[in-house]
Amino acid sequence: MSYLVRPVLAMWLKGNRYTDPIDGKSFRTFLPYGHEAPRENVLSPSTLSLERHRLLWLYLKGETNFFSEKLRVLHFAPEQAFYKRFRRLANLEYTTTDLNSPLADVRADICNLPFESNQFDVILCNHVLEHIPQDRKALSELYRVMKPGGWGVFQVPQDLSREQTFSDPTITDPDQRRKIFGQYDHVRVYGRDYFDLLREAGFQVKAVDYTLRLEAAHADRYRLAPGELIPLVEKPAAT
Repeated sequence: MSYLVRPVLAMWLKGNRYTDPIDGKSFRTFLPYGHEAPRENVLSPSTLSLERHRLLWLYLKGETNFFSEKLRVLHFAPEQAFYKRFRRLANLEYTTTDLNSPLADVRADICNLPFESNQFDVILCNHVLEHIPQDRKALSELYRVMKPGGWGVFQVPQDLSREQTFSDPTITDPDQRRKIFGQYDHVRVYGRDYFDLLREAGFQVKAVDYTLRLEAAHADRYRLAPGELIPLVEKPAAT
């Protein structure tokens, strides 16, 4: 290890001001992360989780049966912070899918899934839809393969100051996409109407601000983004 790297690692590894709730490890500071304007103190050195990953972990642990009940789970573009941990859960029948990810059990187009209808109790599809030109088609497929009474979390980068989602298919230059949509491979920026889009697909929707259910000191210790909403979707139970 380089003698220049050791002091930096020591700074990260010593201290207990901030804690990653996914693995319980504490650090003096987290790492910066971001494309256009890097955010300071947000990337966990141990799990490489960001604010949205830690928020989802806390929500799944505190408010759902994800870690306790027998569930058939479909996970799109599995995040490294979750993949091995979810795979080890004996209560889950856990399937990962993606068009390109080497972590995927099933290589599939989200707009044309190779699964039968009404198959999955839980679907996790986080920070995927902003990459998909036909996001409505993708949502129709997610609705189709979810069991009646099933639920899911479909997080996206969302600008809550923007009422309407903005997209422009003529913007194909990576630098322009980075400036306008926040990342070179994003095709839109979602506004507050994202929840209406989920409802149009047939889901019942709750916009959960889980940070409000935590003490402010805990939200800061876990390095969460205050006000970030969890899009909780449910497929109506069969009548």
